Amino acid sequence: ISVLFTWPFEQSHNCRNPVMIDKASSPSSAVSEKVRTRLEELDDLEEGSQRELLNLSQQDYVNRIEELNQSLKEAWSSDQKVKALKIVIQVSRLVYERIWSMCSDPRPIPDSFSVEDVNDTAKETCLNWFFKIASIRELIPRLYVEAAILKCNRFLNKTGIQETLPRLTAMIRGIGDPLVAVYARAYLCRVGMEVAPHLKDSLNKNFFDLLASFRQIHGDTVQNQLVIQRVEIPVYLTLYSPAIHWILQCVAYRAPDVLLTEMMERCKKLGNNALLLNSVMWAFRPEFVAARATDFIGMIKDCDEAGFPKHLLFGSLGRSLACADPPESERLPILNEAWKVITKVRSPQDYINCAEIWVEFTCRHFTKREVNTVLADIIKHMTPDRAFEDAYPQLQSVMKKILTYFHNFSVLFSMEKFLPFLDMFQKDSVRVEVCKSIMEVFIKHQQEPTRDPVILNALLHVCKTMHDSVNALTVEDEKRSLALLINGFIRMVSFGRDFEQQLSFCVEARATFCNLEPVIIQLIHTVNQLAMETRRVMGGSHSRKTAAFVRACAAYSFITIPSLTSIFSRLHLYLLSGQVALANQCLSQADAFLKAAVSVLPEVPRTISVEGKQRSSEAFLLDFINSFLSTLLVVPDHPEQGVLYLVRGLLNMVQDYTWEDNSDAKVRVYISALPLLAAMSQESYLYTIPKVDSNETLYGGDPKFVAEISRLCETLIGQVLDHLKTLGREEGVRRQGSLAFSLFSTLLAHGDLRNNKLNQLAVNLWNLSHKNGHCDTRTSVRTLEHIKQQAQQPELSHLSDMLLRLSLQSRA
Repeated sequence: ISVLFTWPFEQSHNCRNPVMIDKASSPSSAVSEKVRTRLEELDDLEEGSQRELLNLSQQDYVNRIEELNQSLKEAWSSDQKVKALKIVIQVSRLVYERIWSMCSDPRPIPDSFSVEDVNDTAKETCLNWFFKIASIRELIPRLYVEAAILKCNRFLNKTGIQETLPRLTAMIRGIGDPLVAVYARAYLCRVGMEVAPHLKDSLNKNFFDLLASFRQIHGDTVQNQLVIQRVEIPVYLTLYSPAIHWILQCVAYRAPDVLLTEMMERCKKLGNNALLLNSVMWAFRPEFVAARATDFIGMIKDCDEAGFPKHLLFGSLGRSLACADPPESERLPILNEAWKVITKVRSPQDYINCAEIWVEFTCRHFTKREVNTVLADIIKHMTPDRAFEDAYPQLQSVMKKILTYFHNFSVLFSMEKFLPFLDMFQKDSVRVEVCKSIMEVFIKHQQEPTRDPVILNALLHVCKTMHDSVNALTVEDEKRSLALLINGFIRMVSFGRDFEQQLSFCVEARATFCNLEPVIIQLIHTVNQLAMETRRVMGGSHSRKTAAFVRACAAYSFITIPSLTSIFSRLHLYLLSGQVALANQCLSQADAFLKAAVSVLPEVPRTISVEGKQRSSEAFLLDFINSFLSTLLVVPDHPEQGVLYLVRGLLNMVQDYTWEDNSDAKVRVYISALPLLAAMSQESYLYTIPKVDSNETLYGGDPKFVAEISRLCETLIGQVLDHLKTLGREEGVRRQGSLAFSLFSTLLAHGDLRNNKLNQLAVNLWNLSHKNGHCDTRTSVRTLEHIKQQAQQPELSHLSDMLLRLSLQSRA
């Protein structure tokens, strides 16, 4: 190629002979700065930048080629092979683009042009190129340069490429070194596939010529050179593989079975050529290889193992059989023949490389018995001298393939050698990844809950391995990932009606997975669900035994919840567990849960982390308190604690809590408590829990109880009104209007507005909310429409008078 770079690429169009140019006569310093800037863009291999260079003069073009020639020599001598390759690609592409540009004057031609579209100037230049190349004396440079611009034949005639490919194929026969020749053929096939993929004859001819040249490898010339260069024959043979693979892939692409069969027969005639046979199995379609797997095994057995080990051949065969199935009657003999060779491989690394390939064939076509035998053989080969430590990727691949084909975990764990095989993963990070892959498959494919002791013991071991990998440096995402997998396992464990065994499992799991908070939360949910399932089975009427059991479930939750670090997880689980205890008539346990929730409220921080960002906790706290208030309606007062002691305790905590500055949260809680108190004053509650006597039954509408509720309501309303006055002084008129309207809506929905005092308060709140024009007009209109409809009922006729005193005010 360097010979070419010392020549001008274009002469006068009627010149037929190459003219040598003295390097000194065309120094690069003569190139103008403008041209130099444009030439430097050749370093960019994008087509757009190349086409911009096509307006250069001939002399500028020659100068740039000389620069590239020098760069190529320097890059090659300094072992910068990639840079050298880029330079060659630039030049070969540039030739085609420059001739193509000549055809675009005065009008551009399409990429799919024909010979008739090419003008005489472009044809003359193209011919000049090929005449220059024909003058190169050395065979190899002449061959590569002509192949590099093979596409330029399109400018000359329709059949140029079709005629040139066979000629170049024949030229390669003149290359004496078989290794050089095979890469020349690979390059020619590559170019041929790019410019004329439909011309298959030259590809086939290259392959058949390749077969004929293989005899040279074992000839005296090559063998003597290997001795001189101290290269072992197995190492030397591997140098051929990439080129042969490529040639065979080109030949086999969309080739009919007849042609592939012919090629296979020709390979047989060579005899003992393991290298070629290996490439054939790599390049041919898996279906073709699988259908003739027995024939290929016979050819492998006839090969000489000195130059190319047979286990590599079986590895290539195994890759094809992993993609396509051989005839069913041949599968077991194929496996036996393959494993006879694989098990005799002494090198642990070579052994596992081949065994890992054939595991898929075994899993795909055979039962746990054969897979267990394979695992036993792997353990036997990889255990001595802890060879498994250098083969974790291959061992992980074996595990992945087993899990791909075995989704029945009772079958999987009944394999005697499965858990010993798992024990070979002794590097912590690898071991955890393998355990995660096992759990992912279990969660994805296990359809029914299980109580199989083999599965439970094995998966507990797997989950414990994942859990024990957690330490202070484990990132939150990894903890979350592990917890999801362990929770998936916990949800799939069911002992049916043996509820005590289920609770025992949760007790064991709590001790085992104590470092992952999401798992502890899941266990609490599981135990609560277990208590509710017990209630369902008993139809809501517990026996002495089941009553003791649900109390044990409550005790489990009560003991476990304080271990959680997430404050809102504790609050919600206290409330949920209290609700479950109430549903199971465990009143003292329910009382303990709710009191614990109230006692935790002061610990709520003003900000919490949500998805890695700090956010105000106020909205979450208000949401919890509203849920808590709705539960208190059905909770009976403790006989020793006084009237409404839980409501008072909650409100006291709200009163003492340190809310954010300029926050209305406390007052909003007071407003939210009013509907609860109104519901408690009714003779019949909106909802109750079966077999649990709420305060409606305990007090039976006692006047003292109702009076106590009224006093508490007055206190709360007074607190709200005081706050509204404060907002008026602090110019918080928008907040004042919102709170006033909220209290008005509460009184409208839950208050007895026949009371003149309360009626007047509602009117005042309406006027206050509209005083400064910040109230939503649409909401106000809908509210007035609602009052008007309600007033049509005889028992609510008093609303008509109030409606006359409510008016809409325009915005300020």
